[in-house]
Amino acid sequence: MSRIAGLDIGEKTVGIAISDPMHLIAQGLMTYRRKDLETDLLNIIQILKENDVNFIVVGLPKNMNDSLGASSQRVMNFANRLRDKSGLEIYYQDERLTTVSANRVLIESKVRREKRKKYVDKIAATYILQTYLDRGSYG
Repeated sequence: MSRIAGLDIGEKTVGIAISDPMHLIAQGLMTYRRKDLETDLLNIIQILKENDVNFIVVGLPKNMNDSLGASSQRVMNFANRLRDKSGLEIYYQDERLTTVSANRVLIESKVRREKRKKYVDKIAATYILQTYLDRGSYG
């Protein structure tokens, strides 16, 4: 049974989460450290194939007033290239405050500041995907 991937696309890293086969629960998979666009696309597509992903939910960084800014455009450009290269559908999920929530979880879990960077994007991707799954409307 196929899965859904959640991506938190940053300038230096991409947090990746995947759903369970029943599309109920999101779990953090990894934080991918970016290299260059073509390498990133090929590596992420390989990760998605290995995990039997049939579509992708991408966190869209909206401004607090609900407008789209430069970060949103950067994310959509990357997501469009990923869609074109992989053939997988892309759905967007508002990601406002997911990184804040992810950092809060890590702080409450007493993860040291130096180690938080390692996990924050993966946890943010999990929040993005879980929010989408909780809405219950899949592709």
